[in-house]
Amino acid sequence: MKELTPEQIKNNWHDLIDLVNTTFEGERLEKLLEMYDYFEERMCLAPASGKEHYHNCHPGGYVEHVLHVVELSKQIAGMWKQSGATINFTMEELVFAALHHDLGKVGDLAEDYYTPQDNDWWIKNRGEYYKHNGKLQYMTVTDRALFILQHFGIPMTELEYIGLRLTDGMYEEANKNYYVSYQPERSLKSNIAYILHQADSMATHIEYDMWKRGDHDAVIVDQPVGNSDTKETWEQEEKSEKSKRAHDLFKELFDD
Repeated sequence: MKELTPEQIKNNWHDLIDLVNTTFEGERLEKLLEMYDYFEERMCLAPASGKEHYHNCHPGGYVEHVLHVVELSKQIAGMWKQSGATINFTMEELVFAALHHDLGKVGDLAEDYYTPQDNDWWIKNRGEYYKHNGKLQYMTVTDRALFILQHFGIPMTELEYIGLRLTDGMYEEANKNYYVSYQPERSLKSNIAYILHQADSMATHIEYDMWKRGDHDAVIVDQPVGNSDTKETWEQEEKSEKSKRAHDLFKELFDD
């Protein structure tokens, strides 16, 4: 099982909170910070899955995965825009949905979603280091995410709801009616869900590859500066040519 150092877990948490502070503002920011403060200890240590051959099955894996999905969703949105896709959502909406698509994996207000596997046979033969907590009321991860957000009174736009709701794509049977439509008026009115699903799938496969290779480096993400309530971009200082190209894509994506 991959392990993150305490310093990596701490840095990832700080990156997550910095992202929240620089993306949102006003009452919604206050409510988000209240939620993150409530879950801080549990969220910092939560894994992203229970089996090592899935993705990020290690303490700190949840936050690492969320940061990964946020960064990839921005990159993918830039590529979609550059290729001619319609982008009718803001950066804030994209980041909100990416940040909270797996929020249900934290558990409920009292119980963790995953608990350590106490059966050595399952660990050795199945690679299952965590098991689902039987004390929880059954919900899908997405439904629990939406429940937690409403519990803390955190509002969302329609596009944020659609993006978060459909990030799992067709892996969630309930999403089929959204993705498979034979009538134009019932088709999705935004590409945000397709982009988020692509980012989540990409992050999951990359994290699996990292596990196979035995990589132990934490995910490094570029942090935005400032807030975006419209399609104006965040100004970022980029040190490398690669980062500069990504910045230019995001500027083009969210400029009016």
